[in-house]
Amino acid sequence: MNVSLNWLATHVDLKGKSPEELDKLRTFAGVEVEGIEVKGISSPLIVVAQIMEAVQHPDADKLKVTKVDAGEGALRQIVCGAKNYQVGDKVPCALPGAVLPGGFTIGEAKMRGVESRGMLCSASEIGLVDAVDGLLILPPDSPIGKPVKELFDSDVLLEVEVTPNRPDLLSHYGMAREMATLLEMPLRPLEIQTRTGSSSHDGSSAEGVKIEAPEVSPFYTAVKVTGVKVGDSPAWLRERLESIGLRPINNIVDITNFVLHEVGQPLHAFDAAKVSGDLIIRTATEGESFTALDGTVYSLLADDGVISDSTGKALALGGVMGGQDSGVSETTTDILLESAYFTPSRIRRTSRRLALSSDSSYRFERGVNPQGILSASALAVQLILEIAGGTAAPITLIAGEPPVLTQPVTLDLARLDQLTGASIGHEEAATILTRLGLKALGDNRWEVPAFRADLQRHIDLVEEIVRVKGLDAVPSRFAATFVPSSPVDSAYDADMRLRERLVGLGFHECQTIKLISDAQVSDALPLKPLLPGDAIRVSLPLSEDHAVMRPSILPGLLASAARNVRQGAKALRFFEIGRVFRNAGGGKAKDLESDSLAILLSGPALPSGWSRTESVADLYDLKAVLSALAPSAPIQFVPREREGFALACDVQYAGQNLGGFAMLLPGRQRELDLPSAVFVAELDLAKLRKLSGANSQPDELPLFPGSTRDISLDAPSALPSADIDKALAKVKAPLLTGFECIALYSDPSGEKMAANRKSITYRLQYRDAVKTLTTAEIDTAHQAIVAGLISALPVTQR
Repeated sequence: MNVSLNWLATHVDLKGKSPEELDKLRTFAGVEVEGIEVKGISSPLIVVAQIMEAVQHPDADKLKVTKVDAGEGALRQIVCGAKNYQVGDKVPCALPGAVLPGGFTIGEAKMRGVESRGMLCSASEIGLVDAVDGLLILPPDSPIGKPVKELFDSDVLLEVEVTPNRPDLLSHYGMAREMATLLEMPLRPLEIQTRTGSSSHDGSSAEGVKIEAPEVSPFYTAVKVTGVKVGDSPAWLRERLESIGLRPINNIVDITNFVLHEVGQPLHAFDAAKVSGDLIIRTATEGESFTALDGTVYSLLADDGVISDSTGKALALGGVMGGQDSGVSETTTDILLESAYFTPSRIRRTSRRLALSSDSSYRFERGVNPQGILSASALAVQLILEIAGGTAAPITLIAGEPPVLTQPVTLDLARLDQLTGASIGHEEAATILTRLGLKALGDNRWEVPAFRADLQRHIDLVEEIVRVKGLDAVPSRFAATFVPSSPVDSAYDADMRLRERLVGLGFHECQTIKLISDAQVSDALPLKPLLPGDAIRVSLPLSEDHAVMRPSILPGLLASAARNVRQGAKALRFFEIGRVFRNAGGGKAKDLESDSLAILLSGPALPSGWSRTESVADLYDLKAVLSALAPSAPIQFVPREREGFALACDVQYAGQNLGGFAMLLPGRQRELDLPSAVFVAELDLAKLRKLSGANSQPDELPLFPGSTRDISLDAPSALPSADIDKALAKVKAPLLTGFECIALYSDPSGEKMAANRKSITYRLQYRDAVKTLTTAEIDTAHQAIVAGLISALPVTQR
């Protein structure tokens, strides 16, 4: 939000306060200033100069050589291309060294061979608004040599970041109220003439206004003003809007924009001639068409709120934007002025879905002050009558009741003392709350004003007291006390160990949003497969991309991988530790949460270089990564079909399922523009923490040599190698220290061996810790292992 200090100063005295001081004050009070911009003329080297002579440039048809009196005692020669001046006119002259908006510094130069010692300026070139094309002609009585900045008002524009819970700060009066509290200065009251309201007995309608959808707008008011003259706004109003970056349109629209930025209440003016019958607040019909002020046509849903007339024609998208067919134009003579309260969640949903945002929707979706609706309407009517003329109806049409968003809150003084170390006295705390607009009800109960709906609990009052007093006023009196280690600490330590190991292996940590789209659910690799009803949907998603709570971290990692590839990344090494959400048993068990670790690997296995051949990472690279996370736990892959993946298996340790491993389908890989095969894993973090935290001691270096023997087995083609690994692990052979698969052969044609058979070769390592093995001892151990494999599995030795 842009805040003009000149505008702010009409409500609170800011004399003697620099923009930097106000920036610091706001920031320490929780209102961050993101930027400070000086509006108007800043350089003292831009002075009033009188044009004494102007002759044609000898070598340029569109330039003239002027001589000006800048109050220096001698005339200054300046080349100028403007046409709108005469000799004797007084204009701004930027002397060498002057810095113009945009950081451009004026110097002395030659233009087509003629020396030019400065620059004659237009209004926009020195930070003002152009009224004509050409130089800014100053008043004849302007003193020659006087800095032009002393002839015009300057302003400072603050770009303020307002948090969503403080909609009361989204106006100059609200910001002035905050500054008055922080500076302990009086706030000048707004001078608004009160008006009489009229509503029906049931409160849902008044003559001319009818609420059919109170869930959209529980409170709606309208005032009819006849005989207005639409035209340009007066200078003061244009300057107010231009000071915060708004473009003046016409006096009626400008007044509604002024009131919005003055008190924070959005208004809308309908051309009364284009409204047939009553204004009706209703929900849209499914697929109803609406043409906004910008000419864009939108298709509405039944949840969207609209303002229509008795013919059913949608005149405005309630709380978001007016319609093209009912807006104020130059021919408008009668208007209907809307001031209302719209339900924030409704406005937020419609605005996000249609990607249609406005200053009005920005405020309505955060919540406006229900008690400020009528006063804002009265202020606008007052300004319309002053500026555009006309006659206002004596009664404001009122439908519905303003919602009550606040309630009395009790301040726990003992808790206040505990939280602040008794550094803020009770009387001082009461004074601060009073300055904030709260009223004491007795027994430490406080009535909260309607514009502070964020103050709901005792702790909210404490936060306000400390914020206004200043955190630096609360002393730090105690050093940290010892706290014994807890399960939370242990989990944190385990997660940090996993992070350090993965980073050491060349991986980058990601943090992705916990909400995904329906389309991304198919990318999930949950610890247990999803059944219909297991995915948890968001009731009111902000967009289609945030409709489901993630049952797996993998969809976010795949999206990150695709973005990195589009930015030119080759090697993809990502991991994320986070929480996943799901139901179970088709929705029988509700709202289950757990922590997971997801890993993604794709692309070159090693950095490219002239001395090596590029190799692409495969499933064994990821298996090695998983083994490194829990060195003391031998990990096994057990094949398991998973929908949406080309290759999948369970990751197990000692028969305990830790999670899943998979390779992305080539089709999905192409959809994401990923150039290489993508391997992913998602593990149960609670189980992995225990494994990664187990103490693992390095093996001592062997003192005696070892030996190897190979064994080739004829096995059914459907026999998983994991079964052979398990059988070897179960063999009681103390001399066997390790094994690995080194060869695999099959012949689908059936010519060299049966098509349903395969040959698989393992290399077995033997060693004794206390002596050198003899050939006979190795052969005996080897034959025993071969016999054990043949008896345990449907295999034969080749």
